[in-house]
Amino acid sequence: MGPLFDIGANLTNRAFHGDLKDVLARAAAAGVGPIVVTGTSAEASSEALAVARQHDGRLWATAGVHPHHAQHLDDAGMLILRELLADPQVVAVGECGLDYDRDYSPRADQRRAFARQLDLAIELRRPVFLHERAAHADFTAMVGERRCELLRAVVHCFTGSEAELDAYLELDLHVGMTGWICDERRGAHLRGFLGKVPADRLMLETDAPYLLPRDLKPQPRNRRNEPGLLPHVARAVAQAVGKPIAQLADETTATAHAFFGLSQSAGPTNSG
Repeated sequence: MGPLFDIGANLTNRAFHGDLKDVLARAAAAGVGPIVVTGTSAEASSEALAVARQHDGRLWATAGVHPHHAQHLDDAGMLILRELLADPQVVAVGECGLDYDRDYSPRADQRRAFARQLDLAIELRRPVFLHERAAHADFTAMVGERRCELLRAVVHCFTGSEAELDAYLELDLHVGMTGWICDERRGAHLRGFLGKVPADRLMLETDAPYLLPRDLKPQPRNRRNEPGLLPHVARAVAQAVGKPIAQLADETTATAHAFFGLSQSAGPTNSG
């Protein structure tokens, strides 16, 4: 099968500080090609780009502020995001959205930061890498208000209900699937309706170092997820949607390249 595309890995996380080179080598050996390094704050987004630059042509980055850090997003932070997004290796705005499960930032601050980043994506004509947890109504309303102006948007790490998926598909959003689908306690429900997602809107991600597939045998001693485990996620997704793994790999990789505006053989295109 062709190379897989990991649309979201937190490679700036301290879990990778000691062996990122080995992590990337294992990913390549497992058949994982491009990887997008997730930015979660102004500082972390700068770090994501720095890591991507060290692996030009293999790694890309996003620039955004996660809802956990929303209360800290000010004009200076927005300027940093804008400057980062001028770099061709930064391929999307985000990770941004709403998280009412943890409420690490006040909800009003989350909505304000989310709106600013959506508006920035509209202004710069860039895709958006979205986060939603326990905030479906507000999230859907905010995205819906701007959907006709947004270029492309993906709900990263989808874990929700069938009704929530239907709402996102109605908004013409892409869907990112992680190892959550491998969790028989919390993710088994996804297998019943994941087939609803059109092939040109389904993508794969590890969200490493988080969301280690629960059914992976043996489990790594450090309990760390990494991009090299994306084939395990791909097999679970292929089974859920009833497709051969090679077909699923080709489709999700092509979809990811198109979503981020990357050619299959080179870098960014002007197809935005």
